[in-house]
Formats: sequence, C-alpha cells, structure tokens
Amino acid sequence: MKKTKLSLVGLAVLLLGGTSMYAQSWRGGGPVTLDKKYAGYHCVNLLDSTSVTVEPTGQGSFAVCRAVQVQTPVGALQQRVLKYDYDPLTAAAVFKRVTIYHSDGTYTPVDVSKTCDYAAPARAIYWGARQIMLELGQLEPGDIIDYEIDKKGFTYALLGDMPQEGDDSRFIPPMRGQFYDIVPFWSSDPTLRKVYRVSLPAEKEIQFQFYQGDCSSSMRYEDGRKVYTFAKNEMMPFRREPNMVDLYDAAPKLMMSTTPDWKEKSRWFYGVNEDYGSFTAIPEAQKKVDELIRGKKAELEKVAVLTHWVADNIRYAGISMGKGEGFTLHNLKMNYTDRCGVCKDIAGTLIAFLRMAGFEAFPAMTMAGSRVETIPADHFNHCVAVVKLSDGTMMPLDPTWVPFCRELWSSAEQQQNYLPGTPEGTDLCITPISAPENHYVRIQANNVLDDKGTLKGSFTIEAEGQSDSNIRRIFTTGFQSEWKNALERQLLNVSPKARLEGVDYGRSPKDYQRAPIRMTFRYEIPDYALKSDQGVLIFKPFVLNNLYTQVLSYLRIDTNLEERKYGFKDACSRLVELEETLRIPSGYQLQGGEKLENLDGPGAGFTGYLGQDGNRLQLKTSLRLKKRVYEASDWDSFRKAVNAAKKCGEYIVLKK
Repeated sequence: MKKTKLSLVGLAVLLLGGTSMYAQSWRGGGPVTLDKKYAGYHCVNLLDSTSVTVEPTGQGSFAVCRAVQVQTPVGALQQRVLKYDYDPLTAAAVFKRVTIYHSDGTYTPVDVSKTCDYAAPARAIYWGARQIMLELGQLEPGDIIDYEIDKKGFTYALLGDMPQEGDDSRFIPPMRGQFYDIVPFWSSDPTLRKVYRVSLPAEKEIQFQFYQGDCSSSMRYEDGRKVYTFAKNEMMPFRREPNMVDLYDAAPKLMMSTTPDWKEKSRWFYGVNEDYGSFTAIPEAQKKVDELIRGKKAELEKVAVLTHWVADNIRYAGISMGKGEGFTLHNLKMNYTDRCGVCKDIAGTLIAFLRMAGFEAFPAMTMAGSRVETIPADHFNHCVAVVKLSDGTMMPLDPTWVPFCRELWSSAEQQQNYLPGTPEGTDLCITPISAPENHYVRIQANNVLDDKGTLKGSFTIEAEGQSDSNIRRIFTTGFQSEWKNALERQLLNVSPKARLEGVDYGRSPKDYQRAPIRMTFRYEIPDYALKSDQGVLIFKPFVLNNLYTQVLSYLRIDTNLEERKYGFKDACSRLVELEETLRIPSGYQLQGGEKLENLDGPGAGFTGYLGQDGNRLQLKTSLRLKKRVYEASDWDSFRKAVNAAKKCGEYIVLKK
C-alpha cells in the first residue's frame, strides 16, 4: 500500500444537508487532539455513522461509516483486521473504501479488492453466516482508520433457497413493506459522535423511542422523503456490573418500526405458517400422538406427555434446510422424519402434535436473555409454542428448553416476553414469576463427628423444577457408567478424603416425570474436622461446604458490591433449605453460642438457626430467592439474604 502526502492540515467532520449524510476528511497534521478523559483507551471512535435508505418494499440500503483513532500498540493490534458479519441469504456487505491516515501527514488507501469473505465462526447453529475481513497491515498509535461499508438487506436471518446471482428479492424483509431497526447507542470504546439516519418514503409512518438515555433527534423532508436523524456526542464506554441484565435492557438504545403494533405482527406470523403448511398432520405422527395420549383424561396430562416426548426426542441441530427458515417453521413431515432442528422446528413439531390431539395451538416468538419493548421492532431470538386450554387460558410451552425437565415452560425463562401468532392477533405477553417453592432443593444430613475429626453419616437431597433438572442431568444426558463418579465428585468437593459408601436412588433417576428426584448418600470423611492440641475441633457445616453448588447459582453472584445501578439476573427463582443434625463427642461445647437470623425483602429472604442441645448440633437454613430477573432496588434484600446464608457456612468451633 502506497502512502500519499496530504496537502491540507486539520480535521473536519461536517454534517451536510440533502441526500448525503456525511462528508469526512481526516487531513494531516497528526492524530486528533482529544480531551484527557480519553487517555488510556486503546482506541477512540471519532465517528460511528449509519445511514439507511428504505425502499417501499422495506428493503434497506445501509452506508456504515467508521473513523477510529488508534492510541496504543494494543489498539493497533485490535484494529489490524477489519471484520463485518452478514447473512448472505438476507443481506450483502462490501467494503466501499478504506483509508489509513498517518501521524506524519500521509495517508494510505487500502485496496478493498483484497477483502476476504469467510464463513463466520459458528457453534450449534450452522446457517451459512459470512464475515468480510480486510487486513490493514501494521498500524501505529496516532493512525486513523476511515472506512465505509455498503450493505443492503434486512436484519433478521430469514433463510431460504440459495439466491441466484443478481436476485435482490432475498433482501426484501419477510413482512413485506415493513422496516424496523434496533440501534445500540453504546460502545466498548469512547465515541466522539454517533449518528443514525433513516430515509423513508413519505407515505410510510414510523414510530420510535430512545430507551435508557437520550439523544438529539430530528425529522426533515428531503426530496419527497422523510428523513429521521438521531445523534449523540461524547459517548463513554458503558460500565457493566457483574450479573447485570442484558445490555439491551440497561444501555442506551434506539428502537423504531413501521409496523403499527404487535397484534399486526401476531396476525402476520400466524398467516405465514398457516400458508406454508407448517403444522399439517401426517399419518405416522398421528399414530404416535394417539399412542402417547391413550388413557390420558385430563387436558394437562395430554399437554405434558406430548411436550415431554417432543422435548426428549427432537435433537437440537441447526443446519440450513432450504426453504422454510426464519419466521417460517419447517413442516411436520420434515421435522418428524429428521428428528432434529432448531427451536422453531422443535416448537413446530409440538404445535402439530397438539393440534392432532384436538388442541388449539400456535407458534410464538420470544427473546431469551433480554426484554422486548412495546415498539414492535423484532427483538426475538427464539421460538416456542402456546396451547389454548379449555378455560381459554393461553399456556406457553417450550420443548427446546425442557428436555428431561419436569416443567413444560422452563422457569429459566420466567419474566420473559413472547408474542403468539394467532388469527385474531395477540399483544405482547410476559411469563410470570415462578414461586421459589416450585424450584426447591432440600438437603438434610444426619452426621456423627468423633473426637478424631472423622465425619460419618448420610444426607438426602430432594429437588423440584429447575433444581431437579440440574441435579438429574447426569442421569438423563450422561452415560450410566459415569453416574457413580459424578456422585462421588460431590463428596470430593467437600473433602478430598471423602469416601462414598453408597447411594439409594429410590426409583430410577432417569424417570423424571413420575416424581421429583430424591437420593440418599452414605459416606465417611476422615480428618473432616481439624483438631488442635488444646482439644479444639474446627470444621465447616457439611451441608454448607461446597455440596451440590451447581444448583446454587446465587453463589456465583458477587455480593461484595454494595450498590447497583442496573437490574441483575440469577438462573432461576429458588428455595434452598439445608438442614444438618450433627452428633458431637461428649464434653464439647459450641463456641459463640446459639445463632438465629431472620431477614425478608422484595428480592429475597433468609432464616437460619445454629444451636446445641446436649451432644447434638442443629443447623437449619432457608434461603428464598424470589425472582429470576431483579430490579436494582432488589439488590439490598438479595445481598443481605445471600450473605447471611454464606455466613452460616463459616467454620464452627467446638471446645472441650
């Protein structure tokens, strides 16, 4: 690449009228002088601009412009290769121009014909996404990378048959004539100016809202079109908090849509799949449905057996299967024959099964991980099912997330928005909070500690809901030859000297539908308690000593943080009840005396007791975590309750 000398000095970023949004010139004289608040950052975005021209069909033509100043050697390495992801079946993207402006007053045009186009990295879902990449060569602090990407298409990965060369019909969104966008107004690097501009035909109406912040906005008529511009200056990197809600639920964002409301989208989604024949019955599947519901009288019994069969028997595998992707669910014949697919294929199979069993059932879109706003811009990444019960209740079902789970809708998705596709049109819905008692885990231990420090005894663990699924997973998805090792590891987490003497499963742990899991362990742990020369025994309560921590997701939340600005998430609402009766050697006394704790609040509650009666210690704790998604205002009660539970796991001291 050849360097060229610049004849002009200085920097200008000019906002122009008319159809052109920006003219940019980064003109010699070294890097842009920045305020000291930007010092220490590896890169600074001088400009982040997107201009969209929307056609009457809803297709968008995007001009994506960036200007990035490198500030450190680390930043130079980060920016050495430009990358941009796109889906070739819904969009096309190319580097239009790339120029590097150097600190010595020269610039280097980069040959965009050397752009490489690779398959984008993928895991579990292989839908042919692509990535354009362009190597820039060695960069130095002070260099400015100025580039523009031309893109056309839409932002939802609706897959179809491989397009023919020159066929632009794939760039028209599935809901023809409609346009939407969701624009993050945050960045991991400081940004001096971010601009989003959209030009629409004058007859199109669009609604928009800026969330979790503010920006400047305007609407102008230009050449017979409506032009909306949104801009924000001096954006600093968004400061994350541990375990916080998704960035889309906390950081500034712009949402817009030409669709009037969610009911219209609901009706359209229903029609797309009915027209395609996604749920058309086939004889071999009807035979399976009849077999599954035979003898079942109650409607929930039928719903449950059908949901569990689909969840357990349709494997998750995301590959492109030709026409009928994205919003369109594959038909039952394909799904039942292949026994694999992504969420929409699994949900589609269940919908067809339910209809063959006499139920009204419909597809629904949802967003696993973040909130869906009232502006009807498609913020969905997952497909589920809804069934209409005899009392008119619309019950959500998610066979993708409940394989070998006693639930029909995973409570790891509680407080989650979803949109059913129905003939009359349905508004945006939300799944309710699932009570902690629906996901209890109870451990009750009866132990004996001798004067040498050896602990011997048994504990019984019981669980329901998401806790049941977590504990049972080794039995439902693992090899039976690994069961003993997996259970033994639970004790080895408590002490490397632990010896597992046996486990009583009661009934087969693979039989998850009949009853919640219940197992009893018998064990011996030499040197469990540390014994001093002065006759003092020191140890941790067994039930609070690293036992079955995979169920206790709250332990992975840092409660040292005193305050929160944003909401936060746990894996699921949960009730954790731990109880231990410990017989201790005669003559030993609990140091510190009896302890009692009782806390309650909007986010969580805790009760705990530790005391001695003769040669027995009694420990009882109950932690109630009331939600999956919490408000920042819930943090105080959550933090106090969890810290109180952790404190009960501190060392116990017995003195003779």
